[in-house]
Parts: sequence; C-alpha cells; structure tokens
Amino acid sequence: MRETRTLEFKETITNTFLKTVSAFSNYDGGIILFGVDDNGDIKGLSDIEQSCLDIENKINDSISPQPVYTLEIQNNEQTIKLTVKSGLQKPYLYKSKAYKRNDTATIEVDTLEFSRLVLEGKNIRFEELPCKEQELSFEVLHRKLKESIQIESFNQDTLKTLHLYDNANGYSNAAGLLADKNHFPGIDIVKFGENISIIQKRSTFENISVLTAYEKAIDVFRDYYQYEVIQGADRKKVEKIPEAAFREAIANALIHRVWDVESQIRVLMFDDRIEVVSPGGLPSGITEQEYLAGRISVLRNRNIANVFYRLGFVEIFGTGITRIKQLYEEGLKQPEFEVSENTITIVLPIFENNLNLTEDERMIYKILSKTMLKSISEIAPHAPFGKSKTTQLLKDMVQKGVIVVEGRGRGTKYIIK
Repeated sequence: MRETRTLEFKETITNTFLKTVSAFSNYDGGIILFGVDDNGDIKGLSDIEQSCLDIENKINDSISPQPVYTLEIQNNEQTIKLTVKSGLQKPYLYKSKAYKRNDTATIEVDTLEFSRLVLEGKNIRFEELPCKEQELSFEVLHRKLKESIQIESFNQDTLKTLHLYDNANGYSNAAGLLADKNHFPGIDIVKFGENISIIQKRSTFENISVLTAYEKAIDVFRDYYQYEVIQGADRKKVEKIPEAAFREAIANALIHRVWDVESQIRVLMFDDRIEVVSPGGLPSGITEQEYLAGRISVLRNRNIANVFYRLGFVEIFGTGITRIKQLYEEGLKQPEFEVSENTITIVLPIFENNLNLTEDERMIYKILSKTMLKSISEIAPHAPFGKSKTTQLLKDMVQKGVIVVEGRGRGTKYIIK
C-alpha cells in the first residue's frame, strides 16, 4: 500500500494533517490513515479513543467552514481511518489558506486556483461572470443560428435565452467568447515537417468568436489531411484522419477548457497524427476513468456547450470521447487520451484499416510503427514471442499487404506499406 493523490499516511497525530483535510475538502475527497508510517506499515496508536477525539477537535477548531468527514477505528483498534468528502462550501481553509493535492504532496493553492474555488463554492462558473468588454457584436453567432435553426430575428432576448446576457450584469464571459471580437485566447495550430525543427505552417486564431476559430481550425485540417482522387468521371474525397474525429476534438477543447488563463488550445499536426492539447485538466466531480469511458459529463462551460449543441457542432453532451473511439473502431491505430492536472491531450493517428489483423499481428504492427527497427533481429527482442513466430507473423502481414519486404537474406527489412 502506497500514498496516492487521495490517500495519505500519518504515523502520529500532528497539525500537518489539517492541510490535507483542506485539500480533500476543496477537491475530490480522500482518506488519511493514522497509525501508519510512510511505507504503509501499521505502527498503531497508543490511545485510540483519545486519538479520535484529538483528530475531531483539531478539525473542528482549525478548518473553516466545517468539512464533511467520518472517523473509523480499524485493525484491532490500532489505526484510525479519516474519510474526508469533497465539500460544497468551498474554499475550505486552514489558517486562512486553501490547499490542494499535488500527487502525494499537499500544497497551498495559488491566487488563480483560490478564485476558482470561491466561484465553485458559490456555484458560479467563469463563463457566467460579467465580461470586461460590454461593447460586443454577434454577426457570426446570428448567421450560424439562422443557418442551423432558422432563427431570423436576433436581439437581446435571443441572448437572454442563451444565458449570454442579463439586465443586472450585461454580457457574460460566454457572450464575450461568442462575440465577433474579444480579448480571449484561441487556437494555435502548427504543422510540422519531417521533425519538430521544420515548421511548414503556423496559424493562430485568437480574439475572435470561438465559432470562427472552430471553423478556421477545420479549414487548416482539410488542407493537410484530406485530398481527392479521380475515379473515372467522379471525384472521391479521401480522409487521412476522420474529419468528424477532429471536429469532436476541437469542440471538446473549446467547451471544456479553462478560459481564465492566457493560454491557447494547441493543435500540433504531424504526418502521422494530430495532437490537440486543451488547457485545464478535468473539472471537479469527474475522474479520468469516467471521462475516458464517456459515462458522465461535467460541463465546465455549459452555456458555450449549449450553443455548440444548438448549432449541431456536438451531439449529446459528454459523448465526444466515445464518438472519437467509434470513428476509429475499424482502424489499425487507435486514438490516445492523456489527462494531466493542467491539460487534456487527444491524439488522432492517421486512419489505417485493420485488414483483419490478429492481436499478435497488431502487436508487431505497433512495434514497427513506433520505432525505426526494420530487420527481424531488431524487431524480435521487442516482441513477446520467439524469433520464429515473429518471422512468421511478419510474413503473414506481408501476404495481407500491410507491410512490404525490402532486401534479401541478412539485409531483409520489413516496412509498413
């Protein structure tokens, strides 16, 4: 047993645990085990009943507002389990400071994070705050609403219906994001050549409507990942990466990112993949497993999401990741999703048909696609099979047209077609 982001060990009862109580209450909750050393070994507490009383008194006297917690005596009355729940009245302070977990450490939150906790405690989102710019125009939004849902008249009542304006506070930050011009960051796109030292194109779309940024990003995508082939008298569009998957990734980034930081959504385009990096980790109330499984959706920017939904840019809320996975079901390479404290990254590989490869063949394909190894002597050490089976799998994949052979004898090389 080891300490984690939501589990901490305390061999004795000192005031240091109160910082972790603040952190657990402010974020996703957690457990503190008393009478357990840093290695997870049980050391025990001398007076278990008095220890429970000490823990309870320290929390009640030092944490404000009152957190939600339970105490449980365990291991034949040797240890105490303190379970702290994520609270609703954030921020929870210890000595007038708020804390959070950073891996297995507890640290004080910075000014920006403190402001977010205050808003969350009031059930207010950044997009709902009054926009610092109140002279806004909405020609793009008007045009899109007219095209998508045939709204002819566009006025202040329309904006009120979309929760972008109210008489008391004027335009919200969500309205600012959708306005034709604004002060917000946007999307930064870089198309690389053979390596990251070669930049073929760079486009930055900022201080404009997120609807415009969304469309411009798709235009750049089409320049590099779509082409036409002529078949007789017909032209056929070919997608190297499914456009629908890229649309979902960009919409997901715009809807779920944090907008209170001056950071662009980064789109890194390579010959074999696209990486979409969105500022801000997961919103409070959803785990990485729930996010990746698409079982639950916690909207960080619900009013922006509502507009995207009405315009048909997204389908049902929370299905973006599931939709991307479905688009690659028949693909040899699958999309990847990376979640960190401050970013969410979606990696969309070039779509290649499965061609009915077996699980063993898929394993060999991954080795070939991720390394510069080409000969059987180079490939075999990385495969979980013997050299003879690896050789046979390569021959089978040649027959299926997935890889090609170059050279003969000891100089034989296997290369992805």
